Amino acid sequence: MNASAPALHSRDGPVLALSGGIGGAKLALGLSRILPPGELVVVANTGDDFEHLGLSISPDLDTLMYTLAGIDNPETGWGLRSETWTFMAALRALGGETWFQLGDGDLATHVERTRRLEAGETLSRITDDFCRRLGVQTKILPMSDDKVRTRVRTAAGWLAFQDYFVRRRCEPAVAELAYEGAAAARPHAEFLAALADPRLRSAVICPSNPFLSIDPILALPGVRAALTACPAPVVAVSPIIAGRAVKGPCAKMMTELGLPVTAAAVATHYGDVIDGYLVDHGDAGTVACPGVAVATAATLMTSLADREALARDVLAFADSLRRSRAEAAGAPA
Repeated sequence: MNASAPALHSRDGPVLALSGGIGGAKLALGLSRILPPGELVVVANTGDDFEHLGLSISPDLDTLMYTLAGIDNPETGWGLRSETWTFMAALRALGGETWFQLGDGDLATHVERTRRLEAGETLSRITDDFCRRLGVQTKILPMSDDKVRTRVRTAAGWLAFQDYFVRRRCEPAVAELAYEGAAAARPHAEFLAALADPRLRSAVICPSNPFLSIDPILALPGVRAALTACPAPVVAVSPIIAGRAVKGPCAKMMTELGLPVTAAAVATHYGDVIDGYLVDHGDAGTVACPGVAVATAATLMTSLADREALARDVLAFADSLRRSRAEAAGAPA
């Protein structure tokens, strides 16, 4: 797919994106900037959510929210820009747990979320209100209002996700992953409704860690079936470029799980959930999956222009798949 593909217009329908944190948020931002207001819904992984210091923390939701509000920290990819750390310094002086960093401004998000959850509000309603107050026009949906928690089995036994990811810096070898609570959780109703919408232009799986960010979403009852039955093309963007993960432990995990660290292995992992797969130009010709169309683009997003260009390529690819599907069926695209 060529990066110069033209932008398409609102008449082409809404777009649904599945996303984790930093990598997914970059593409979500690009999509939000090239689509008209109200045409993008981002479904966020909540398997990373946890309770810490008495607070309910939703890292991927917050990364998406801060990124789309334009208040994220561009150096870390998480947290708020121009953050201060008075709370953490005071907590450290008192001997408290400081392995999970909570900036002063970010802390307010968690305190208010916790208060409202304890008052009986849903996570999705709270997220809606936070987005409105921060000026985010894109709909950000938690994958479920029910609790799902990613757990990692290592030689030290089962670890809570943030214990593995932050406290232990992803050092233990991963033997297995589980998404506790997923089997009983309900996908958000708006998520399933968006997938069934005949106007849907595309469902996009962002370049997030497939095991930590996307699989918790796919583990929810009915989600895989809804994606398979989706009237629009489902397009995934590879998080692997030339045998390396752009960010995070994806490559390390793949090795530990006995998988080759390739874009092709991620496509195989997604299986029949996807109709199209977008890889970096450096991986051209390396992916062949039966029933899955493959295209190339510049998938490394280091600037805002990169994010917008990749978003255009993703949608142009999805539109080409939609046209091919319509032509095969003898119907207008």
